[in-house]
Amino acid sequence: MWSFFSRDPTKDFPYEVGDPVPGLEDKSVWTLHKGKKRGTQDEVSIFLFDVQKHSETLFDIAKASLKRLKTIRHPSLLHYLDSCETEKCLYVATEVVKPLSKHIEDMKLEGQQRELFLAWGIFQITRALSFFNNDGNIKHNNVCLYSVFVTAAEEWKLGGFEFITSHGQEGSSVIPIKILPALEIYDPPEKKDATKLKSVTKCSSDMWGLGCLIWEAYNGPLKNQPSLKTVDNIPKQLCTLYCELVSANPASRPNPADIITRCRKLGGYFKNDLIDTMLFLEEIQIKDKAEKAKFFSTLSSYLDSFPEAVCIHKILPQLMTSFHYGDAGSAVLGPMFKLGKLLEDAEYQKQIVPCVVKLFASNDRTTRSRLLQQLDQFIMHLQNSTVNDQIFPQVIHGFLDTNAVIREQTVKSIVHLAPKLNYNNLNVEVLRHFARLQSKDDQGGIRTNTTVCLGKIAAHLHPQIRQKVLVSAFVRATRDSFPPARQAGVLALAATQQYFLLSEVANRVLPALCPLTADPEKQVRDAAFRTIKGFLGKLEKVSEDPSLKEGMEADVHTATPSLSNAAATWAGWAVTAVTAKFYRSHSDTAKVQHPVKSTLSKPGSLEQPSSSSMSTTTSSVTSMTSLEHSESASDYDPEHWDMTAWGEIDSSAATTGGSGKSGTSSAGGAGGLAALCEDEWDNDEWGELQEQPAAESELASPSETWNNSEWNQPMQNANATFVRNTSRLEHKPAAHQNSNDSLGGWEDGEFEPIEENADQNNASKMDEMRRKREERKLQRQREMEARRTARGQGPMKLGTKITAPAPPF
Repeated sequence: MWSFFSRDPTKDFPYEVGDPVPGLEDKSVWTLHKGKKRGTQDEVSIFLFDVQKHSETLFDIAKASLKRLKTIRHPSLLHYLDSCETEKCLYVATEVVKPLSKHIEDMKLEGQQRELFLAWGIFQITRALSFFNNDGNIKHNNVCLYSVFVTAAEEWKLGGFEFITSHGQEGSSVIPIKILPALEIYDPPEKKDATKLKSVTKCSSDMWGLGCLIWEAYNGPLKNQPSLKTVDNIPKQLCTLYCELVSANPASRPNPADIITRCRKLGGYFKNDLIDTMLFLEEIQIKDKAEKAKFFSTLSSYLDSFPEAVCIHKILPQLMTSFHYGDAGSAVLGPMFKLGKLLEDAEYQKQIVPCVVKLFASNDRTTRSRLLQQLDQFIMHLQNSTVNDQIFPQVIHGFLDTNAVIREQTVKSIVHLAPKLNYNNLNVEVLRHFARLQSKDDQGGIRTNTTVCLGKIAAHLHPQIRQKVLVSAFVRATRDSFPPARQAGVLALAATQQYFLLSEVANRVLPALCPLTADPEKQVRDAAFRTIKGFLGKLEKVSEDPSLKEGMEADVHTATPSLSNAAATWAGWAVTAVTAKFYRSHSDTAKVQHPVKSTLSKPGSLEQPSSSSMSTTTSSVTSMTSLEHSESASDYDPEHWDMTAWGEIDSSAATTGGSGKSGTSSAGGAGGLAALCEDEWDNDEWGELQEQPAAESELASPSETWNNSEWNQPMQNANATFVRNTSRLEHKPAAHQNSNDSLGGWEDGEFEPIEENADQNNASKMDEMRRKREERKLQRQREMEARRTARGQGPMKLGTKITAPAPPF
């Protein structure tokens, strides 16, 4: 029983005391230590007072300070957690903090980030003093560099409650005596001048301390009071206020509430992006949806100038809270993913990945589209199992969405997902949907981008599937009614040439390319001519030296192609370049229409390298991988491509709708098909894909960004699609495909020529049919006349009308 009353009280204190933290020493009655909570191992700070080493007076001051810390709560005050008193020590547990003196000494911030950090900190202390003086009617009496602490989020917290007094109590005008000699330097001048004590206000002593704190923030620890006259390092916009704070007349020192009001005005010291952001986040729960949307849309542009610790430990948690419990919606995704890049991988998995998985399950189209657009920012942090089991099953629904934006963004997202997808998801599910989109989708741009994406993910496909699919799919694209789709098919064949057997090149690829040499679009013709020359040169090289065949076909059956081929980034068209322009097509029917001559803007390429092990990181300028190969066993001689003297395509050709002439260069590097891919897919003058839908509730063009002002234009649905009907393909008017439609495949037998509805083809067919009908009609008339003649020469039959000759007149 007696052991129960005599047990050690520290056993009930759920914190372990760790190593001491320097910075306070003789400036406080406390010593600061690191600490951890038992069980969870969460980090805390422990303020320790050694009873045996200090006097009874200091012990009373420490207990009074603890009492104030327990009872006074404010966002800018040190946050109390727990305490414990024993015969030897007094323990106080708080949030993890560091003395401001030590933090400034170790701080590596420079320039704008340093200025924002200091302004935000001084604002927080001013706000805390306003709470003390105006709301609590008490005086702190100990404001200095050593009574301020900094959290992990680089927030300044006011501590040092050892000398707090109430303003209304008797003798409150007398400034308390600080037993620690090192703190006497911060005493205001009226302490030694009794004549000035009558003009002391409830905030005058604390405002003197705030002036000392500002001077120390920019100059370091204060050595003597005359140094306060040096204002060289203090910002000019703060100098006037600083001089008022350290005025010898107590009555002239401003109230902290007035300081905040003055400095928060336009051009004031407290009017900056960081303080505006932090104050908005503190009040985000009372902001309306429009204010939140505007705030989140501009937040990303400010984050680079904010201190990293503030972004990670303060802004990001607020964004996560707004996402989980508020109505921030998809607007929070941009800044959240940008800040997620600052996290360690373990923290990213813990904080961001669960949000990503939750967002992909959302039915909101805007949220899904923004996720797909920003997939490149977080895909590298996702585990393969998470992608295959939780994300891909949600992404795949986008292939069947009735909105063209979602379908196109889903197609583009596969480029980033492909390296992480398993065999079934990539080689079966993705290709099944790609086949349907390429043959049946009513949007020409989606059919084009499907071909482009298939070329980009070719390196990740299984070799057997790749050999079976690529040629058939790209040949299908060359027969599309949409000119950019045909061009995409040609360039895809050129860029993935290392995956084709030479027999396929001769028997399937070249026969499919030859008709395109007479294509109505000059861009398509140019691409076809150059690609044909390249493949012919390759075959000719093997014909001269058959030993090269094995090297040229080395990548056909390999799961990991050589890095020198690097076909993963073959096209200049960047999948993540949402602003990429395509032809503005009023009707994507089988009838070929020449693009309207117009001046177009250059697209901003946002090409992101694939995270595959075989992909190479390239800039937006060199993101197109060419067919030039190093001299290895698996590559043919790149000098062969020089003989074709390909040269570069004149960028003005696209502007004139194919009427311009392409430039050529006499010198041939190892350009080959590489020049074709670079020139064609970097062509910035394709124009927009099509008109935009007018419905405000739906998303806009697949090729436009979310802020595009052209979303309200009407979309023309006169596009055409080709539907497989038994043994042949029938051409039918375009319509949104039902999600239950059978998914087309890329079997060889399914690639009969697609019937074109072009005027030049139909005219000849109609003439031929009309001629045959006329011939049959004339033949029937001749037969009928012959039968009449035969009947007239034979015996007359019953009922035959006798025709008498006309009487003469």
